[in-house]
Amino acid sequence: MDFPVLIVGAGPAGLTLAGELRLAGVDVTVIERLPGATGESRGLGFTARTMEVFDQRGLLARFGELQTSDQGHFGGLPLDFGVLHAGAPKMIPQSTTEAVLEGWARDLGADIRRGHELVSLVDGGDAVTVEVRGPRGSERLRVGYLVGCDGGRSTVRKAAGFDFPGTAATMEMYLADVRGVDLEPRMIGETVSDGMVMVGPLGDGVTRIIVCERGQPPRRRTEPPPFTEVADAWKRLTGIDISHAEPVWVSAFGDATRQVTEYRRGRVLLAGDAAHIHLPAGGQGMNTSIQDSVNLGWKLGAVIRGTAPEALLDTYHSERHPVGQRLLTNTRAQGMLFLSGNEVQPLRDVLSELVGYPEVARHLVGMVSGLEIRYDVGAGSHPLLGLRMPRLELVRDSGTTTNSTELLRSGRGILLDLENRAQLRRRAEAWNDRVDIVTAAPASLGETSPLRGTAAVLVRPDGHVAWAAPGSHHDLPMALDRWFGAARRVSTAGR
Repeated sequence: MDFPVLIVGAGPAGLTLAGELRLAGVDVTVIERLPGATGESRGLGFTARTMEVFDQRGLLARFGELQTSDQGHFGGLPLDFGVLHAGAPKMIPQSTTEAVLEGWARDLGADIRRGHELVSLVDGGDAVTVEVRGPRGSERLRVGYLVGCDGGRSTVRKAAGFDFPGTAATMEMYLADVRGVDLEPRMIGETVSDGMVMVGPLGDGVTRIIVCERGQPPRRRTEPPPFTEVADAWKRLTGIDISHAEPVWVSAFGDATRQVTEYRRGRVLLAGDAAHIHLPAGGQGMNTSIQDSVNLGWKLGAVIRGTAPEALLDTYHSERHPVGQRLLTNTRAQGMLFLSGNEVQPLRDVLSELVGYPEVARHLVGMVSGLEIRYDVGAGSHPLLGLRMPRLELVRDSGTTTNSTELLRSGRGILLDLENRAQLRRRAEAWNDRVDIVTAAPASLGETSPLRGTAAVLVRPDGHVAWAAPGSHHDLPMALDRWFGAARRVSTAGR
């Protein structure tokens, strides 16, 4: 076996997965077709859920000082993310996020090879044989698992024969980051006579514009459009000439919506845009891609190390495929709102009224921020089962302080004993090679805290609560076995 895991694609999904696998103690190699980082801004900022994910791995400090905002939108309709305390950093270019993730993955020992392209693959059941073309020619390799993080035109997805149903693009939108223009800001979704336009300042003299002309069919492109096309469309829709602007980055995208029917086929898996494509809306694509990889990384690592059965990988599909479906649904809905003409204005007006109700706002914010995601971890009545563990300040017996987020830095599971129950800790001892058993008391709990009355919680490496007492309908060893594999033999000598 040449590599335990080969990841194709060094975007946010691939780099996140590389870091997660290294935390799990697995050697990983990433290949990327492009010879270097693009430096393109692409997705701007990240959601509150991704911010939590970065925080649990200690990555936020690498971004420097972050300015967060509660202002967002749904289909161009203003939305107050403060209703769920879901404020998140804005105007962070995707290139910055990728640089942070690459630095983290390399620091952990990931092998990242640029200028290497996957040519073919064959899943032989016990390994995947791949042909990779690089600067020194082609080579044939055997890898334990192959993960496609290579975007919407994924070579891995096509070569492995994944079904990718959905709808083809019906329109094309231009996006350009430009210098040397002075344009009034326009909110996403602002309609003009025959289309939609947006203007947003990115800082350092750069302005982002988006323009969509209704009735213009999408084109098959192998390269970005020339800026003249963007400037011509802008002038037709707004009457403003921006042809003198200096383009920093130009791109075109459509409203195609597709999702693979399975995220795993044998030893080949997909994450990020390789598994789902959709109309960009609120930067959800990059965030969902990162969270795909956080879900997959610890599971694939446990299977490769031999501490968990291969069946654990099936939960990657069962947990993330519904999240992808939800993503496609809400981005299609948003596209109808900000790309349609005046015929949907009554719908916009009604939805604008509904967003004024806190319950509606919380529902939409939870949907587009990812805060609503709950996995099926087994029956129970505890309100946190399947949800992410909220940040909880803790005091150990020694008097030292920590919190539940810092405890996740190592990428291991956590059994958090909140009531100093020795018997509970003994029941988990056979899993302490992969689960940290921590005894600590909450520093404080508010009246509405979902952790009031909780004796213990089992937290997966991705931060989701897998078991809680009281409240779970199965016992702790069952939960540990399900998520962390069979118990190791524990010596009883000397007891």
